[in-house]
Amino acid sequence: MVDDAAAAIDFYERAFGAREDFRIDAPGGGILHAEITVGRSALMLGDAGSPGVPGLSSFVAPAALGGGTSVTLHVFVPDVDELAERARAAGAEIIEPPQDTFHGDRSTILRDPSGHIWVFLTHIEDVPEEELLRRLAAAG
Repeated sequence: MVDDAAAAIDFYERAFGAREDFRIDAPGGGILHAEITVGRSALMLGDAGSPGVPGLSSFVAPAALGGGTSVTLHVFVPDVDELAERARAAGAEIIEPPQDTFHGDRSTILRDPSGHIWVFLTHIEDVPEEELLRRLAAAG
């Protein structure tokens, strides 16, 4: 949930190459429910506490939590470096720049303007469990 779903969708289109697939406007204004596709992942979003819609008052945006979030979205994409640069140019905060990780993926972590944390990954190698555990221990 976000404070301005229309602006979030616009950002996701520019930053992540998202495609809006479906939208239901809320009776009191804003977006009750929208569906977007990022890569091969379908995501649902809407305006937090949509006015005039019973039962949605418990859905809050990260800003209502003091800027924190309890959810991190992980999405595999073909080119994490390209996505990170496009997202930065669109206004995302890069928390961790793209880097190869012990688990065989190249990843980046960013915060979108709505306050959500995203981890984007590009798979670069299959890592057997024994090697994964060795790399994890070596990483400290």
